[in-house]
Amino acid sequence: MSLDFLEVYRHKRVLLTGHTGFKGRWLSKILLDAGAEVAGVALAPLTADDQAVFSASDVEANVKSYLGDVADLSFLKEAFAEFQPEIVFHLAAQPLVLESYKNPVYTYNTNVMGTVNVLGCVLLSDTVKSVLNVTTDKVYRNNEWPWGYREDDVLAGHDPYSNSKSCSELVTASFKECFLEQTGVAVSTARAGNVIGGGDFSANRIVPDCIRAAAEGKVIEVRNPGSVRPYQHVLEPLFAYLMIAARQYQDGKYAGAYNVGPEEADAVTTGTLATLFCQAWGEGAKWETHTIQQPHEAGMLRLDCSRMKSVFGWQPAWRIQEAIERTVEWTRVYRQYGDIAGCMSKQIAAYAEDFAAALNRRQNR
Repeated sequence: MSLDFLEVYRHKRVLLTGHTGFKGRWLSKILLDAGAEVAGVALAPLTADDQAVFSASDVEANVKSYLGDVADLSFLKEAFAEFQPEIVFHLAAQPLVLESYKNPVYTYNTNVMGTVNVLGCVLLSDTVKSVLNVTTDKVYRNNEWPWGYREDDVLAGHDPYSNSKSCSELVTASFKECFLEQTGVAVSTARAGNVIGGGDFSANRIVPDCIRAAAEGKVIEVRNPGSVRPYQHVLEPLFAYLMIAARQYQDGKYAGAYNVGPEEADAVTTGTLATLFCQAWGEGAKWETHTIQQPHEAGMLRLDCSRMKSVFGWQPAWRIQEAIERTVEWTRVYRQYGDIAGCMSKQIAAYAEDFAAALNRRQNR
């Protein structure tokens, strides 16, 4: 099976918010490789590492960048008016739970009003036909269930980050039902699990923390080794986002809310993830539990992705071990000042091949 949905993007004007960030750089690279004309709206890269990857991935050179804040409506209007996008991916966010406790107002302003502004600009546009708002698996009221949350479960995230993303979902639903459906714009939200992959330099995320410690020869400190999360390689949700936005561009009946996560067996504990990382990294890497007082975080979090599978015939392609190994592979290239753009294109091509094979297997069951 060919990934025909990628052909939808050829010669299309596609706008991303958050293109300077971890997910945004990878999505930009996929779209560029697919032949899209890409523009991005985002703050400047946050760290020297982020800037280095933004440049070395060829995203900086080939994406038209509008550097600014999605909370600034007038700036956003100017970007939309100039670029005239046909497809919009909204990824820009304050994405960290612990940071949201430190800066709740900033988190709500970015995650809620940023969404209001993006959708307001879509409403003013006469070119946009497909919009995807990327949220999170944490939008659901957490009941510590051992089974996966479904798209019609209650949206009520606990911490400021999760709650602001729940609000973003509600904002999207309101704009969709009150305005955008009547203008023929297809709108979806995608609730992805915890993503890992090359180029994530965030603080207080398990894999970047593992990389920093292992690279310095230190023991990895794991805060909550028993917490279960739907970990997945970053290319898993990105290809799902591309599939959703392309299909609804072709036919608005596909617009909706979708969970995107790994198979149940790959929703593993943080301790298991750390062990897999140590095995892939080698060099005697090891981890230990580091208990500190910290704000509340969910202990058990799984996603039911039946809707993605039934509507699109979607299927995850990489197991958790491969996700870790690909992350380590990318990191070694980066640390050795290697060809980042080439490594990203190689991993994207490998994932695309495995994803097509997974779709074929599902279709032929």
